[in-house]
Amino acid sequence: MTEPRPLALVTGASSGIGFELARQFAEHGFDVLVNAEDTGIDTAAAKLRSSGTQVSAFRADLRTAEGVEALHDAVRATGRPLAAAALNAGVGQGGAFLDNPVEKEVEIIDLNVTSTVRLAKLVLRDMAARGEGRVLFTSSIAATMPGSFQAVYNASKSFVQSFAEALAEELEGSGVTITSLMPGPTETEFFERGELMDTKVGTSPKDDPAQVAAQGYEALMDGERKVVAGSLSTKAQGLANKVLPDALKGKAHRQMAEPGSGE
Repeated sequence: MTEPRPLALVTGASSGIGFELARQFAEHGFDVLVNAEDTGIDTAAAKLRSSGTQVSAFRADLRTAEGVEALHDAVRATGRPLAAAALNAGVGQGGAFLDNPVEKEVEIIDLNVTSTVRLAKLVLRDMAARGEGRVLFTSSIAATMPGSFQAVYNASKSFVQSFAEALAEELEGSGVTITSLMPGPTETEFFERGELMDTKVGTSPKDDPAQVAAQGYEALMDGERKVVAGSLSTKAQGLANKVLPDALKGKAHRQMAEPGSGE
């Protein structure tokens, strides 16, 4: 009898980095359960199946506790242990904090922070009980700088980054590894959805999501705690952000993200 393929979960997988992460798993011998709240997840799953892997799509809104629990139930319903999970679902919003509707800002916290904590709790308890598993958190290079005109988004990614690094230490020696993926600006729907298309960062060239995902997957499989992924310029920015003062980074972010800066 042949050994069953390992199972991976990828959230936010209908497009962008999430879709490319799911492709990485599919092309490296995993069956994949992909999640998003939109109908695009069904199209994404169909594309991924062309590689010959078993791909299941599950629609759920992870901004709600019910959505997170439903997704975890779907994982358990497979009857298979989860070998890897990429907690990638996230959303952003550009614009001045004083001008943005608070509902949009709270949605960022609900998805990027609260759902990540809820799902990580469920997934990691299962993995720790078995003594094996890998979890990738999609953080961002934004976690390393104050996000003027993306204040809540950058703060949410700072949370994810700190959270992932803390869990990596807590779970050291448990058989479960934690990796944070830190991309820079990447060619995805993020900028259009976040109303950033009139900004310098929205109109500038961006990294390839396939490249970002490939580097993230490799880091996950190698058990690395974090990886700044993408182009050489993104990696250089990650190094620079380690030494630049926050006030300077905040001013630089303003130049990239302030509405109208792309005109």
